[in-house]
Amino acid sequence: ALINISRELKLLISRNSPPGGFRVWITILSLAFIAHTLVLNSQKLSEISLNTFSLSWLSFGLIISLLSLLINAFAWQLLLSWMGYVFRDIDLISLFLSSNLLKYLPGGIWHFVARLRALRTHIGTGKAFNSVLLEPLLMAAAAMLWVPLGGFNLGLELICIIPSFCFFKRFREPLLRRLEKIKSNQMERIYSEIRFVENIDDLGIERSSYPVKAFGMEMLFILLRFGGFWCCLNAFNLEATMPFFEWLSAFSLAWTIGLVIPAAPGGVGVFEAAILLGIGSQAPEPPLLVSLLCYRLITTFADLIAAWLASVKSKLCFLS
Repeated sequence: ALINISRELKLLISRNSPPGGFRVWITILSLAFIAHTLVLNSQKLSEISLNTFSLSWLSFGLIISLLSLLINAFAWQLLLSWMGYVFRDIDLISLFLSSNLLKYLPGGIWHFVARLRALRTHIGTGKAFNSVLLEPLLMAAAAMLWVPLGGFNLGLELICIIPSFCFFKRFREPLLRRLEKIKSNQMERIYSEIRFVENIDDLGIERSSYPVKAFGMEMLFILLRFGGFWCCLNAFNLEATMPFFEWLSAFSLAWTIGLVIPAAPGGVGVFEAAILLGIGSQAPEPPLLVSLLCYRLITTFADLIAAWLASVKSKLCFLS
């Protein structure tokens, strides 16, 4: 009976979903909301200028954002190690950083495709797919654990903890099988060379332990990612408008929404709209808008620098 109800709900959602899917329209509405907010605040925005103080904070934010990418890459390496995959011929850090820039391409999954292509010849398509499938899930679970620090009610705190339970073996395997079935179809449409012919019940993850090290590194990644945003807030004197942990909580929730929902490359628009809606009137909109725009610029620039450094490292290793 439950299976029949689930199928009926899927059919109902698919029949009533807008053209392109809900993600596309959420992204479009988010971008429209930001554009509308920019137009309403255009006069006040023109009065905001960058000075030495602001540029110093933004430069510091760029350094922190670059460091966060290195931590994120290391967390992925720890995750693969926890999964029991050993790579001697692949520099996983360089692979992660060089492919991370591809997330800005239409479709939003080309960075996963690049990692899948690099790993599949070593551990097989199914296991390689699991390695790139679990990473965003781990990031989202780690980010959600920062949300309760904003002082929300107990109900929301419990909801934020639930994603972290997905990595216990009892919950991990059914969830991973479900995600495999959903994402494999999308991946095959974009990257036609991949065919998931392996037994989907063989997840290739025998560990019963929890990925504590990788999870801890992802939490550090989110904290450093917020550090870059915090620098942007300081650049325009917004840090004192809310307590530190409320900013961290709002950022973590918006960042998770931007990771899960977006159809736009890199989650552009969704994260910014979630911050603006979540903060509301607690912070003045014009400097908050400028802070968000600067944060988007420095994180994108950090992705470019990280990819360039990874490319240089690969060339030097090849020459040696």
